[in-house]
Amino acid sequence: MMIAVFFCGCIIAGLFTTPFFRVLPSIGMVGILITGLLCYGLHRASYQRATWTIYGSFVLVFGIHLASGLVTSTANWSAYERDVVLQLPFMSLPFAFWLLPPLPTRYLQLLWLWLLGLTLLGSLVSTGNYLLHTQEINESYLRSKVMPTEPDHIRFSLIVTLAVVAGSLLLMHHNVGPRLRPWVLGAVIWLALYQHMLAVRSGLLTLYVLGGITCLWLLIRHRDYLRALQVAAVMLVLPIVSYICFPTFQNKYANTREDVGRVEHTESANNYSLVGRVYSYRVAAMVIKENFLLGVGKADMEQEMAAHYQKEFPNIRQEAYILPHNQYLYSAVAFGIIGVLLFIIGFYYAGISIWPRYAPLLAAHYLIVTLSFLVEYTLETQVGVAFSLFFLLLALEGSKPVSQPEAEWRPA
Repeated sequence: MMIAVFFCGCIIAGLFTTPFFRVLPSIGMVGILITGLLCYGLHRASYQRATWTIYGSFVLVFGIHLASGLVTSTANWSAYERDVVLQLPFMSLPFAFWLLPPLPTRYLQLLWLWLLGLTLLGSLVSTGNYLLHTQEINESYLRSKVMPTEPDHIRFSLIVTLAVVAGSLLLMHHNVGPRLRPWVLGAVIWLALYQHMLAVRSGLLTLYVLGGITCLWLLIRHRDYLRALQVAAVMLVLPIVSYICFPTFQNKYANTREDVGRVEHTESANNYSLVGRVYSYRVAAMVIKENFLLGVGKADMEQEMAAHYQKEFPNIRQEAYILPHNQYLYSAVAFGIIGVLLFIIGFYYAGISIWPRYAPLLAAHYLIVTLSFLVEYTLETQVGVAFSLFFLLLALEGSKPVSQPEAEWRPA
């Protein structure tokens, strides 16, 4: 089991090391697969595996990308092959986790704390760089830029939210020892504040939506009015304090207001990120209308989108053409309505299938990823695939049937 935990740790660490050790997540994935195969070969009769369909449903996502080769042009075949390789984790990782016996609770706790620790370290490095270049970075927020992070600011902001959720749940369920508890609490508080200093819209959206759901959960499920009021108070005070204390937050707010106000000016798509996204959605809708059932194939998306940009919005420069920053629209352009439906079934079946078991980490991560899907094509990068899929599988690990009941909450 320690070997499997080591390779899981490699995947988590690999999210933060792509510029200088890009292959680390792949090493972790291959290692988990080999470990799972060995466990199955040597001990398959000694433990009960989860239902295959829970894990096998993810393979549908890989199958959609594989099948898109049927509509891919010969000129873009190399791009198609790269995409198939990128999406391989949707086939290999679920299979590996299905083969593995249930990881002990202490190992699951260790992996979630490893995520919290690495995220804390990444935020401190980012903050240090900000303090060295404060004026330059503050001004960049007015131009739709943000402070450098690793991984990129959008993915990192989502990781920060997940780390805050994981740390909070470990504290709430008393999975952290008394010596470590103050450190975990401090890390959670710092990351919540850092999320506001980073001021990435995706990260803030996920943090506040999860905070609102937590309030409702405390009110409806537990009738814990005091704690619900405390969470609500924090959610009201944090943005006010952040606006006063963090110039990055102030400038991002000003930039967003200006961005929204320019949506009707087509040429603003050349310089404003939100405007550019709106027009990418409009162009995507045109492509979908013409290729409704099967899409155009992911490898051919760029040239199909470019042709419609040039025809319908000539005021937008070619260098400002972007693919639709919405996973569902992106998938509809690439794979058609059939592909989108298969994607939704494959990606969400695992979460639906374990209902109504108590799995707050799984539900929270599904919500984080789903919200990111609304504003990003999250699953079209190596970090996005690893982040989205791995932590779903790690949360599912806490819901696996175990032979002996455990006194502590299994993080799920």
